[in-house]
Order: sequence, then structure tokens, then C-alpha cells
Amino acid sequence: MFPSKALLSLVLISLSVVDANPLSRRTGKTTLNFATRINESGTLNVVEKDRARAQALKNAGHLGKRAESISITNAQVTYTAQVGVGSPATDYTLLIDTGSSNTWIGASNGYTQTRTSKDTGNTVTVSYGSGSFSGEEWTDTVTLGSGLVIENQSIGVASSATGFSGVDGILGVGPVDLTANTVSNTATVPSVLDNLLSKGTISEEVLGIYFVPASESTSTGELTFGGYDNSVITSSVNYVPLTTTSPASNYWGIDQSISYGGTTILPSTSGIVDTGTTLILIASDAFQKYQSATGGTLDSTTGLLIVTSSQYSSLQTLSFNIGGTSYDLSPNAQIWPRSLNSAIGGSSNSIYLVIGDIGNASGSGLDFIDGYSFLERYYSVFDTTNGRVGFASTDYTGATTS
Repeated sequence: MFPSKALLSLVLISLSVVDANPLSRRTGKTTLNFATRINESGTLNVVEKDRARAQALKNAGHLGKRAESISITNAQVTYTAQVGVGSPATDYTLLIDTGSSNTWIGASNGYTQTRTSKDTGNTVTVSYGSGSFSGEEWTDTVTLGSGLVIENQSIGVASSATGFSGVDGILGVGPVDLTANTVSNTATVPSVLDNLLSKGTISEEVLGIYFVPASESTSTGELTFGGYDNSVITSSVNYVPLTTTSPASNYWGIDQSISYGGTTILPSTSGIVDTGTTLILIASDAFQKYQSATGGTLDSTTGLLIVTSSQYSSLQTLSFNIGGTSYDLSPNAQIWPRSLNSAIGGSSNSIYLVIGDIGNASGSGLDFIDGYSFLERYYSVFDTTNGRVGFASTDYTGATTS
């Protein structure tokens, strides 16, 4: 899903683009459903988890460590899909990770070899910060959905794996550069997206992601390979080119400004769009302005700002200006789903805000992360072919599901 090669290091164009020629829903694309899982394990609060991920992303970006994946195993919200391997296929439950590109199995259920299984003789090792796996590289047929079959896809077969519970491995849909130095005798390993494109299964290296809020009774999302799903969006897709500011430029980096109630709290700066971050993280100086404006107080258990019912009633719109388009979060969109308060160790009657402190002042080159709390309100399109990210509204943009 990430741009191959330098990924996000493209020339910045300051204007966003409205998609005037959308990809056909019937040509060169396929959708894979995924499930949203709330992770209630571990001792870190939700803000600490996200801030630790943000710091790891910054450090890796500054050092140019494109071959080091970032942990997703301790994320508060994760996403899993059923992926078939072999012929006939055995289904495995895999975490969907936009921050890595190796696809591997064997963390829980063992690898079932079939007539399409081929041992390359290479070893594979990937570290995810709080977890890792090592084993052998095989090539096999991978089935992502009806009509989406990849022959001779490189997969890792784990002989040892730590930090993974209740899943069989990872479906890596991130940048191909993240596979560098992970497989012996190999420079980089083509990702599932690379192979889908090279084999002509998809005509554009584009990934559309549709999240259904975790508070919904059926929180099944969609990955659309090769385009996006027009049936779930309620507006045109507005695109913005990728930023050139480091370290955000090493990921899905964009430029944006943020205002609260019409007052700017974060002038135009660079940050990233990241499915592996639960909250919306903003620079410390912007967070202080937001806290002051909302009247929220820090809750030591969750790490989130907490507001009273009266303060919630007075919340103003939080607006993200991306490429000249305003993406608004209503008061309801700014709070953690109250039905899921227990999942973060919170009180059932409390109201928590989903805006967190990223842990550094603005000007760092990665001053915000638009995470799941933003992406469950807007459809996102990650376009490697054209070096851009797009957003569109959905039925959940203005919903009061929280």
C-alpha cells in the first residue's frame, strides 16, 4: 500500500486534487473484508501505546531505517483478515499491517504444505519492536479473496514467533523497502501489492481502506486492492500529494493544519496517516491549546483527556485542512466510544477525548498522526502509482456512534 522505492519522497504540490476520473468498481480491483479487534491486553495506557509507536516511527525515519518494521502487536485497535495459503488453501488469521510488507504465517497454526509450496532455502527474520519472528522463506499461492489469487508469493514460515497472540501472522501491505534485509540472499521481496500489479491482477497500485467504527455491532471493514469502493463513500475522493518533509516523508506523510472552533491550533505542518495508531496525535503545543479550549483534564489511567457532560455539550468542531479541503470532526467524533470505555481501562460513565499529545513540540517533521479515530470517519485511499493520499466522507463521517 505504500509507495515503492523512496515511498513518500516525492515533489510536493500544494493543491489537492479532486478525482475526476475514478477507477471503475468492476475493473481491476477486489475487496477483502477484515475484522476490527479491540486489544485489552498489556499495561500501557492507550496514549502511551500510541506515543511509543510515534517515537519509533520518528526514530526510524530520521535514521533512514526503512528495513525496520514498527510494532503493531500492542496497538489498541488491530485488524485481521482470513487469508488462504496453498492449493487447496488453508485459511489463516493475519494482522493487516500498513507499516510492514512481509507476509508470514505460523505464529499459532502451523504451515500446511500443498503442491504449490516451494522452499526457497532462504531464511527470514523480522523485528516488530515488541515482537518478532524468524523462520524460512517459502513461495506459495496466496488467496486474499474471490478472484484475488497470487501465485508464487513469498511468505515467511515462522519457526519461532514472539509477541503475537490469537493470530497466525501478518499480511504486510506496506512499502516494499521494508522487506530489505529481512530475507537472506535477497535485496527486497515483492509484496502482495507488487505482485498483484506485476501480474496484471490490479491495474493501479492503489489501496482503499474503509473502517467501520469499532462501537458498531458489525465492525467489518474493507481493503480494496487496485482502487476504492464507490459504494461506501458519500463524496468525491480529494487527493493531496505526499510531503517531502522528513521524517514524515518516509511514511504516508501529508501536510495539514488543524483548527478548533475556527481557531488554528496547529499551523500547516507535516505528519502521517497511519492505520496502526489508535488515536489522533498532535504536537504538544497544539495539544495544550486543544486541552485549554475544551477544558479537558488528563486521566492517569487511560492517558486521555476527560471532559464532563457539560464540557462535552460545549465542544466545537475540530477541522483538518488537508490540501485546501476541510475534514471536520464533530463533538461526537472527538470522543472515545463510550460502550468501549472498559477496553481502555476507563470508567463506563466517563467521556474521553481521542486527541492525544504526540510528545514533542511542532517543527519536528512529524507533528501529527491521523490514526484510526480519524480514519473511521473518512474513507482513505493510498495511491502508490500517483504518489498521493485521498479522503472521502462516508455514512460514519457525521454519525453519533460514540
